[in-house]
Amino acid sequence: MKKEIPVNGTTASAVSFEAYERKFKALADQKRLQIMYELCQRGNTCVCDLTEIVDMPQSKLSYHLKILLDAGLITKETKGTWSYYELNSTEIGALLSEQLCCIFRPRDADSCC
Repeated sequence: MKKEIPVNGTTASAVSFEAYERKFKALADQKRLQIMYELCQRGNTCVCDLTEIVDMPQSKLSYHLKILLDAGLITKETKGTWSYYELNSTEIGALLSEQLCCIFRPRDADSCC
Protein backbone atom coordinates (compact mmCIF):
# COMPACT_ATOMS: atom_id res chain seq x y z
CA MET A 1 0.00 0.00 0.00
CA LYS A 2 1.53 3.27 -1.14
CA LYS A 3 0.90 6.15 1.21
CA GLU A 4 1.69 9.78 0.63
CA ILE A 5 2.34 12.62 3.01
CA PRO A 6 1.68 16.25 2.22
CA VAL A 7 4.56 18.69 1.92
CA ASN A 8 4.02 22.27 3.04
CA GLY A 9 0.38 21.50 3.76
CA THR A 10 -0.61 20.70 0.18
CA THR A 11 -1.45 17.30 -1.20
CA ALA A 12 -0.57 18.37 -4.75
CA SER A 13 3.14 18.11 -3.96
CA ALA A 14 2.88 14.93 -1.87
CA VAL A 15 5.97 12.81 -1.31
CA SER A 16 5.82 9.04 -1.04
CA PHE A 17 6.94 7.18 2.06
CA GLU A 18 9.08 5.00 -0.21
CA ALA A 19 11.47 7.87 -0.92
CA TYR A 20 11.92 8.50 2.80
CA GLU A 21 12.34 4.79 3.43
CA ARG A 22 15.26 4.68 0.94
CA LYS A 23 16.87 7.72 2.52
CA PHE A 24 16.62 6.48 6.09
CA LYS A 25 17.73 2.97 5.17
CA ALA A 26 20.78 4.53 3.55
CA LEU A 27 21.46 6.46 6.74
CA ALA A 28 21.02 3.37 8.94
CA ASP A 29 24.53 2.06 8.35
CA GLN A 30 27.69 3.08 10.17
CA LYS A 31 29.94 2.76 7.10
CA ARG A 32 27.63 4.91 4.98
CA LEU A 33 27.51 7.53 7.72
CA GLN A 34 31.31 7.48 7.79
CA ILE A 35 31.43 7.93 4.00
CA MET A 36 29.03 10.87 4.24
CA TYR A 37 31.06 12.44 7.04
CA GLU A 38 34.28 12.17 5.03
CA LEU A 39 32.61 13.66 1.96
CA CYS A 40 31.37 16.51 4.11
CA GLN A 41 34.84 17.22 5.47
CA ARG A 42 36.67 16.85 2.15
CA GLY A 43 34.12 18.00 -0.43
CA ASN A 44 34.29 16.56 -3.94
CA THR A 45 36.36 13.36 -3.48
CA CYS A 46 37.59 10.72 -5.92
CA VAL A 47 36.52 7.15 -5.28
CA CYS A 48 40.19 6.15 -5.42
CA ASP A 49 40.87 8.37 -2.38
CA LEU A 50 37.73 7.22 -0.55
CA THR A 51 38.90 3.59 -0.56
CA GLU A 52 41.91 4.59 1.55
CA ILE A 53 40.05 7.10 3.70
CA VAL A 54 37.36 4.64 4.82
CA ASP A 55 39.68 1.61 4.59
CA MET A 56 37.38 -0.42 2.36
CA PRO A 57 37.91 -2.31 -0.90
CA GLN A 58 36.48 -0.49 -3.92
CA SER A 59 33.88 -3.21 -4.54
CA LYS A 60 32.36 -2.79 -1.05
CA LEU A 61 32.68 0.98 -1.23
CA SER A 62 30.84 1.01 -4.57
CA TYR A 63 27.98 -0.93 -2.98
CA HIS A 64 27.58 1.70 -0.24
CA LEU A 65 28.00 4.60 -2.66
CA LYS A 66 25.22 3.21 -4.88
CA ILE A 67 22.83 3.07 -1.94
CA LEU A 68 23.67 6.66 -1.02
CA LEU A 69 23.29 7.76 -4.65
CA ASP A 70 19.94 6.00 -5.07
CA ALA A 71 18.71 7.73 -1.92
CA GLY A 72 19.82 11.12 -3.28
CA LEU A 73 22.14 11.75 -0.32
CA ILE A 74 25.27 12.14 -2.45
CA THR A 75 26.01 13.20 -6.02
CA LYS A 76 28.44 11.74 -8.54
CA GLU A 77 30.51 13.36 -11.26
CA THR A 78 32.58 11.30 -13.69
CA LYS A 79 35.85 12.75 -14.97
CA GLY A 80 37.55 10.39 -17.40
CA THR A 81 37.70 6.99 -15.74
CA TRP A 82 37.31 8.29 -12.18
CA SER A 83 34.14 9.05 -10.25
CA TYR A 84 33.99 11.92 -7.79
CA TYR A 85 31.42 12.02 -5.02
CA GLU A 86 30.03 14.88 -2.98
CA LEU A 87 27.46 15.19 -0.23
CA ASN A 88 24.08 16.49 -1.42
CA SER A 89 23.87 19.22 1.21
CA THR A 90 20.43 20.39 0.07
CA GLU A 91 18.96 16.94 0.66
CA ILE A 92 20.80 16.49 3.95
CA GLY A 93 19.65 19.87 5.22
CA ALA A 94 16.04 19.06 4.37
CA LEU A 95 16.17 15.58 5.87
CA LEU A 96 18.14 15.74 9.10
CA SER A 97 17.41 17.35 12.42
CA GLU A 98 19.39 20.42 13.36
CA GLN A 99 21.62 18.39 15.70
CA LEU A 100 22.50 15.76 13.08
CA CYS A 101 22.69 18.35 10.36
CA CYS A 102 25.62 20.00 12.13
CA ILE A 103 27.64 16.79 11.89
CA PHE A 104 27.40 16.84 8.09
CA ARG A 105 28.03 20.55 7.52
CA PRO A 106 31.49 21.79 6.60
CA ARG A 107 33.06 23.90 9.29
CA ASP A 108 33.15 27.01 7.09
CA ALA A 109 29.45 26.82 6.17
CA ASP A 110 26.74 28.74 7.98
CA SER A 111 26.32 26.95 11.27
CA CYS A 112 22.96 25.50 12.19
CA CYS A 113 24.01 24.92 15.80
